[in-house]
Amino acid sequence: MEPRVTLAPVLPRRARTAHKGDFGRIYILAGSVGFTGAPVLAAAGALKSGAGLVRVGTPRSAWPAVAAKLLCAMPKPLPEQDGVVAESALPDILKALRGSDAALVGPGLGRADTVARAVMEEVPCPLVVDADGLNALAGHIDVIDARRDKVTVLTPHFGELCRLLGETPEDPQGAARAFAKVHGCVMVLKGHRTLTAFPDGEAFVNPTGNPGMAAGGSGDVLAGILASLLGQGFDPKWAVPAAVYLHGRAGDLAAEALGEYAMTAADLLTYLPAAMREGELRGGE
Repeated sequence: MEPRVTLAPVLPRRARTAHKGDFGRIYILAGSVGFTGAPVLAAAGALKSGAGLVRVGTPRSAWPAVAAKLLCAMPKPLPEQDGVVAESALPDILKALRGSDAALVGPGLGRADTVARAVMEEVPCPLVVDADGLNALAGHIDVIDARRDKVTVLTPHFGELCRLLGETPEDPQGAARAFAKVHGCVMVLKGHRTLTAFPDGEAFVNPTGNPGMAAGGSGDVLAGILASLLGQGFDPKWAVPAAVYLHGRAGDLAAEALGEYAMTAADLLTYLPAAMREGELRGGE
């Protein structure tokens, strides 16, 4: 089955009687000392793509910087050890997850591998695993195998894919598609023409995006958008390719306005509303 090109998403009209609880409660476990931008970008990506409530768990010493930048999310300081989230934080994290509609684990998390894997094993809702969350899975793919009955989205770039596989594949897209089938997860292989592969063999190639997006933090924004759309209850077959498309479209709008050289990940957040608005207009007013 050949990959299909992702179509521009159509966003459904929201009910006039809706409230914030209708649009997803997202939990993000992210950040560490020296990596306070990642949770901010991920949470902002979730909020800008329509999430109703976003909670962020981050190490206590990283919390002041994260909290100062997130006016619309709810950051909570967690116990830490050596600048990363400590195992003693698990009860707080798992309690927050029980009331969540989607979770994101990994952006800027550092080498909190044991905590990351323990959280992934217990997440009851759709889960997005990015960055250091993916590193924590290397050599522990059984954690993903145990989630076959749940939605799990992995977002590797080529280097992270190699670490997950334990080898360098000659055909990265083919390897990502095979991994999704074998382990029952969704693979978003980031890069030029990002590939989204589903466990049933269906795959999508994204038409949006540009080299200006090849900058630190871009993947954090995408991870937040993914968690947001899944947490809003959209079908993963729509939500995951749609998130990738919107992320790339925001990048294209930023490149049109700023040029590819001057773009940053924060600019994706600036132009994401315009990309979302295009989808709203397709859905009708």
